[in-house]
Amino acid sequence: MKAHTASTCCTPSSAMLTSPARLLYKLRAVKSLQAPRLRRSCKQLAAVQSSEMLVNRVPASTAQQQGMFLQVQQDEVPCAVQRVLNSFHSVSDPKERYKLLLRYAKKLPALDASHRVATNRVMGCTSEVFMTASLDEQKRVQFAGDSNSELTRGLCAVLIQAMSGLTPAEVLQVKPEMLLALNLGPAVMAPSRTNGFLNMLETMRKRTVMLTEQLPKFPSLHITGDAVTPQGSFAEAQAKYLSPDASQVDALVQVLSSKKIGIVAHFYMDPEVQGVLTSAAQRWPHIHISDSLVMADRAVKMVEEGCTTVAVLGVDFMSENVRAILNEAGHQDAKVYRMDAADIGCSLAEAAETPMYNQYLAQAAQTDAPAMHVVYINTSLKTKAQAHAVVPTITCTSSNVVQTVLQGFAQIPDLTVWYGPDTYMGRNLAQLFTSLADMPDEEVRKLHPKHTQASVKALLPRLHYFEEGTCIVHHIFGGEVTELVRKAYGDAYLTAHFEVPGEMFTLAMEAKETRDMGVVGSTSNILDFIAAKVKCALDKPFADKLQFVLGTESGMITSIVRKVQGLLQDSGRKDLEVEIVFPVSPESITTSSQSTADKGAPVMLPGGLSMIPGPASGEGCSTEGGCASCPYMKMNSLSALMSVCNRIDTPGEALLEAYKPRAYTDTVNGRSIASAGCEPILHMRAFQSSGQLPDGLVDDIMSRAR
Repeated sequence: MKAHTASTCCTPSSAMLTSPARLLYKLRAVKSLQAPRLRRSCKQLAAVQSSEMLVNRVPASTAQQQGMFLQVQQDEVPCAVQRVLNSFHSVSDPKERYKLLLRYAKKLPALDASHRVATNRVMGCTSEVFMTASLDEQKRVQFAGDSNSELTRGLCAVLIQAMSGLTPAEVLQVKPEMLLALNLGPAVMAPSRTNGFLNMLETMRKRTVMLTEQLPKFPSLHITGDAVTPQGSFAEAQAKYLSPDASQVDALVQVLSSKKIGIVAHFYMDPEVQGVLTSAAQRWPHIHISDSLVMADRAVKMVEEGCTTVAVLGVDFMSENVRAILNEAGHQDAKVYRMDAADIGCSLAEAAETPMYNQYLAQAAQTDAPAMHVVYINTSLKTKAQAHAVVPTITCTSSNVVQTVLQGFAQIPDLTVWYGPDTYMGRNLAQLFTSLADMPDEEVRKLHPKHTQASVKALLPRLHYFEEGTCIVHHIFGGEVTELVRKAYGDAYLTAHFEVPGEMFTLAMEAKETRDMGVVGSTSNILDFIAAKVKCALDKPFADKLQFVLGTESGMITSIVRKVQGLLQDSGRKDLEVEIVFPVSPESITTSSQSTADKGAPVMLPGGLSMIPGPASGEGCSTEGGCASCPYMKMNSLSALMSVCNRIDTPGEALLEAYKPRAYTDTVNGRSIASAGCEPILHMRAFQSSGQLPDGLVDDIMSRAR
């Protein structure tokens, strides 16, 4: 058994959706200024003020909020960049610096119309911005760009003036803090314009990498109001069922309506199933696709509205939750069915049913201080019930785990918290609090009003997380995949589920906090983020192309396509395109020149790359399932759904006994597994409703303390 406390974590990473993420970025920004100096590139200019520090307030919105100061040593800065900095530092009057920026704008050559195309557009800018890059005969990078806004054009010109003529290595050495030291003031560098400035820089860095390396091209879907165009075999498989066979939809609607069957399905369903379900939902209202927590709530509503049976398309703990919540709501007579007689497992949920997890809980129970076990919602009722018998337990989601833990520490003196089973989420949580302990009190209180820097430091040794639990799908987003995303898609919108490894998590958080180009959270959070960015683009008066990297299970794509296409169609716009990119493991992508011996025939992707068929288990980029595709979820096939539905209310329903959610015959402390396992969920619901841990949970914790 392995457990970590927060005090063992020393590398700040990232955290929850908004406030925690913002706090973590602030610490990272300060630490980045302490990084090793870049190699001297302009000795003459550096000699002018070799010992002086250029200290200017960072105009980015996050830096403004904390009053952070930027320190840039001149011998760090490439020569051309320093010349631009000096031109602005030589002007003390803010109005004169403003005029200087406009002069840069006027001097910038207009970009030829042939280069003002979607592939050269800078994403994430409020104004329309284009940027190109090329290598000259001396192998130095030459940039060109333009914008329809005069101020933004000036910022574009500043970047081009500073970075054209640098070597590719020098371009990649240019950090945001160097060019944010222009001291233009908040009137010019408003948050949205600062984000655009940083997005221009990120685009220049990416275009430079493209000039010197053959970057991977992940499978993707291109979405417009009236079409979905796949690139790559895996994307073709995802797109195939977005317009399902009408006869399949008719058959499903007929059997559901005639037998009063409701369906709750997880976002990660196979695209064939989701395509049919989404179309059928337009004619039968009792079909719902969501993340795991909401599935049970909607099942209750379906039964209250007349459904007598609920079909659950997900893994086993989801159907068990549906059954339990229905029972708690007094609907024991409602029938619930899974889609397979065999176990529909989950690697993460199964980690919480191992002897190691039992040892972890036993360690928590043996502490002298009050102990609370915070268990992720994506676990079985058996796990919740048995854990609650050992340590007082409350369930959490990726959206409320930070507040749950902080509230526990605030409400119960000397509490120890034991989180599990997701190692990545636990590690991110611990690293957040380690970072938070370096923040001033006013920043800490923005996250939780009852905490201060001192209280967070005090809780660190009392926060523990399980070290042996991972999701096989989210595990793909580790260091190698993240590095490919950084190089090839660093200027795109980056999304990451809260369960992904720290590398992808950090990359998405950096994109969010530095450039407003990222999100970390649940599947619903990711869908909402994509929709919000599409709506923002629709509010602009010019054509645009948005690119999103999907840092979670690929089964979400059906919901994303439906949402995006609905927004595009409602707007009537024909000039907006959205691309959804599916990251894959490095072993699954190769160039055509690489050997394919013993790996099967490669599938050609755009740009001359090949996709080597991966394992049928769903890892990697496999034509049989891959690209962060859950093999357990794929057990919920359309044929299985129709088979189950057709047997309901017939003599053949007797054959569905094995399809019912697991029925526990044993008890825990005299209570059924279903009843005991539901209690941590009800504790969570009470906390969500009141913002306080419920009295029953607090009393339980204190009564068991030694």
